Amino acid sequence: MPTETVRQTMSIYGMFQDSDIFMKALMIGLLFASIWSWAIIFEKAASFKKIRKSMQAFTEKFWSGIPLSTLYNQVSKSVTDPLRAVFVTAMREWQRLNQKNKTVTVDEVQEVLEKNMQITVEKQLSVMENHMLFLASTGSVAPLMGLFGTVWGIMDSFNAIGLSQNTNITAVAPGVAEALLTTALGLIAAIPALIAHNKFSHDINHFMRDIQTFSDEFEGIVLRQMEN
Repeated sequence: MPTETVRQTMSIYGMFQDSDIFMKALMIGLLFASIWSWAIIFEKAASFKKIRKSMQAFTEKFWSGIPLSTLYNQVSKSVTDPLRAVFVTAMREWQRLNQKNKTVTVDEVQEVLEKNMQITVEKQLSVMENHMLFLASTGSVAPLMGLFGTVWGIMDSFNAIGLSQNTNITAVAPGVAEALLTTALGLIAAIPALIAHNKFSHDINHFMRDIQTFSDEFEGIVLRQMEN
């Protein structure tokens, strides 16, 4: 029986059951942060993969020599990536200017295109950065919360030892293990979140470079057509 009691106490569930309300709340919070981080990671990975494929397909269509008006009619019905969004916005403004004023100057077109494409880029960036703050916060805060829980648990264990005046290792070990459990949970939550945040940040920067390059190239094409 003593052996069975020690095993139950030293199990993760047993340590959770033996902890006080504060430690339980901290463990549940870290566990929730870990689960939510993984949900964001899977969602972001699938979303970025879809965006990458869509951007590649659009780039191939754009440089295939198809007329811009024909391409606009095709992609304006389904805007599935930032490149298409920028292209559709720019084409819509260009057509609007042509219909509104046939004597529009190159400088006016350039100013309108740059302004509207920049607004679209910022909107697309905001969408891609959704939930990134949570991953960053989890990666930086979760270890500190786990460490705080460890300090709290060790203080509680030493306080119990002082009251019981029992320094036997079998009496000390469960409290120390319980305290260290919060550090483990903090690291479990933080490490995947931090790795994912760095990876997705790199992907977003890569997307933004491609979008900016496309914006400059498209603006150049429009201005050359006007000059000709």
